[in-house]
Amino acid sequence: MVLWVILLCTLVSSLLGGLYVLGVFRRRRPDEPPLDKGTIPWLGYLLEFRKDSSEFLKRMQRKHGDVFTVLIGGYYFTFVMDPFSFGTIVKESRSKLDFRTNATQLVGRVFGYKPIEATHSVVHASSIKHLMGDGLTVLIQATMESFRKLLLFNLSSGEKRVWQEENLFHYCYNIVFRAGYLALYGSEPPRGAGNKEKAEEQDRLHSNQLFQEFRKYDRLFPHLAFALLSPKDKREAERLKRHFWNMLSVKKVWQKDNISGWISDQDQLLAENGVPEYMRDRFMFMLLWASQGNTGPTAFWLLLHLLKHPEALKAVRDEVDKVSRESGQEVKAGSPPVTVTKDMLNQTPLLDSALEETLRLVAAPVLARAVLEDTCLRTSSGTEFTLRKGDRVALFPHISVQMNPEIHEEPHKFKYDRFVNPDGTRKEFYRNGKKLKFVSMPWGAGVSTCPGRFFATAEMKLFVFLMLSHFDLELVNEEEEIPGIDISRWGFGTMQPVHDVRFRYRPRF
Repeated sequence: MVLWVILLCTLVSSLLGGLYVLGVFRRRRPDEPPLDKGTIPWLGYLLEFRKDSSEFLKRMQRKHGDVFTVLIGGYYFTFVMDPFSFGTIVKESRSKLDFRTNATQLVGRVFGYKPIEATHSVVHASSIKHLMGDGLTVLIQATMESFRKLLLFNLSSGEKRVWQEENLFHYCYNIVFRAGYLALYGSEPPRGAGNKEKAEEQDRLHSNQLFQEFRKYDRLFPHLAFALLSPKDKREAERLKRHFWNMLSVKKVWQKDNISGWISDQDQLLAENGVPEYMRDRFMFMLLWASQGNTGPTAFWLLLHLLKHPEALKAVRDEVDKVSRESGQEVKAGSPPVTVTKDMLNQTPLLDSALEETLRLVAAPVLARAVLEDTCLRTSSGTEFTLRKGDRVALFPHISVQMNPEIHEEPHKFKYDRFVNPDGTRKEFYRNGKKLKFVSMPWGAGVSTCPGRFFATAEMKLFVFLMLSHFDLELVNEEEEIPGIDISRWGFGTMQPVHDVRFRYRPRF
């Protein structure tokens, strides 16, 4: 009898514990935001959120207002949709709202890397040193050299001005990824005198092979991040992870010439902090995706929108031609390719605006932080809510600010000069007569702002600058519509198109 009582109590305890984990007992407290758990225990709204995050959040906002809590895959997320309340979240101390908790879980699942306490400070310090200021100048020079190898190496070969046809998304992603990879991770050392051309050919071959494998992993990334891969895709993801851990191993990277200080410094600092070599190999893979996973797709959208808007294409091309002339360079028959510098990239307000407009349209990160202790959230209207310890608080700027018609007139249209005044200064934006601080947030905000944003911006601008300077460009089908976006990638930076677009290019002179 006693045994049966023990077994029954154990069963009841297990059942109650399971129901607790599934969220059955969660109730809204009086001072908390509206709570919506959905109808499926534990999963909540995961499937609907993954299907179309934007439409789901719009529906929840209409139902509950600007602040609400929803159950998504075992976690309770409080979404704050009022842009005037973003500052409260962004400025809150890390002891209460911590962005690293979510990041640690993600990089462990996706890259196999387990951060140590010093990881964030290592990345932050090296990024300030090498991805900003004088360090950025050096890296832009290295990236320019990479584009010369990949994009401009056959311009002086004497070939006729023959049109070449490509898929635009693949072309942009391929070239930008490879240029960034070579600039950051180094190039093949020449084996003996006079072998520079062979080494450059090896760089072109190796970087292209790496890109092909990267794209396979990139396609799996959204479902991998949510642990929703099929058994077959899971095996493929593991194969690709091991491939990149090998190809980007610190042993192989240190055999290269011209390794960027950003890469070498971080590896040395992690080694000094006791991180084993196999884990540093995984860190190298994480850095590759972090630095190159969004720049190529963004460059695609920017070029595509310029090609679909002839007045924008002409204005931006005239600007880059003017900057080149003022630097003492001019693209004409028989002239060497333009060498673009950081100073030149700082003189392109129209290109800056066109890039920011592109990011406004296609960058859709979810900015989430873990609630480490019960925290008071005071909204811009004066309402106070309590964020519960153990939950997540999240911002989705794509619909809160970037596509908000009260902030950006005709938000679904591409307006290349949306962010710039006629005199070249940056425009200010208002909602209901009140000036906004956050009008586009592709790089995050606060302590979680992307530390590589200046390099990423320079890399994309450099690519477009060179393409417009040296090539005539046009769509194969000028009537083709802008493709839709792959909504499975909501929340992971720049969206990708549901299909590619054919374009052609040829040397301008």
